[in-house]
Amino acid sequence: MTEPTISLNALTAPLVDALVADAPRLRLGLERLDNGCRVVDGGIDVPGGLEAGRRIAQVCLGGLGRVSLRGGLAVGGPLGDWPLGVEVSTCDPVLACLGSQYAGWGLSHGEGKGAFQALGSGPARALTGKEPLFAELGYRDHCERAVLVLEVDRRPPAPLVEKIARDCGIAPAGLTLILTPTRSLAGTVQIVARVLEVALHKAHTLGFDLHAIRDGFGSTPLPPPAPDFVTAMGRTNDAILFAGQVQLFVTGTDAAAQDLALRLPSGASRDYGRPFAEVFKACNYDFFQIDPLLFSPARIRVTALDSGRTFSAGRVDAELLAASFGCVA
Repeated sequence: MTEPTISLNALTAPLVDALVADAPRLRLGLERLDNGCRVVDGGIDVPGGLEAGRRIAQVCLGGLGRVSLRGGLAVGGPLGDWPLGVEVSTCDPVLACLGSQYAGWGLSHGEGKGAFQALGSGPARALTGKEPLFAELGYRDHCERAVLVLEVDRRPPAPLVEKIARDCGIAPAGLTLILTPTRSLAGTVQIVARVLEVALHKAHTLGFDLHAIRDGFGSTPLPPPAPDFVTAMGRTNDAILFAGQVQLFVTGTDAAAQDLALRLPSGASRDYGRPFAEVFKACNYDFFQIDPLLFSPARIRVTALDSGRTFSAGRVDAELLAASFGCVA
């Protein structure tokens, strides 16, 4: 494992401090636990909002990316008059998306119905090095501070907070947890801002050389949140599956770039064709029964830097998107 040339957690620390300082105007909750850990509430007991979600999404990218809310992205295009979208760009897509933003840290505490379970994302993952992915990336962070984002609608129990800090090798006072329920506006933004990350994760699943990915850009519509978890989760997935668009810039042969473009879109999956909430219900609410290759943007462009050629595949499906989003004329 090589020593990192940059620290994701150090890069993100100023973003976290600014988020905390602006918490009142961003309608975020803030508390300090007895052990010193900071907890930012992104929508459990407070309203939160779009700007809060945008800034939390940038935290997830480890200080290496930019997230923008853009109006009019779809006007006159394949999505008709859908008014608002999210754009994501990063100067180091592999490290920002897979080394930080990817929700790869499984956390749990307790047993039975009341057990707490969550997936952690953000730069704190790079301090633990537990995921095999970090060995592939050749990256391990070292920092006295860490931030972890949890897609949850309740606060984690104190023993789990202690374990997170311990696994990161830091004092609890150096840890910040950001909680973003899927049903909240902030949670919705930070989830669909993963449009580029899901493309990179699928590229990794397909066996594409991550070191060949030099840059990337993604965009997706911003869905309306929903009060119940399954509908809210379905809409955030469908925004990416049916209308997410990504362009990757890669080195290597044209054949490899073209093959990646053809295999990457969500439409290549056997489970494509219905709103995600329906697919989830048909699989008895078991993620492991869903084809893992479903999770990818709708339309892909891959530019081969060595030749300058661009290969495209997939399509945006406005009808499926409207059905998922609950649009009423």
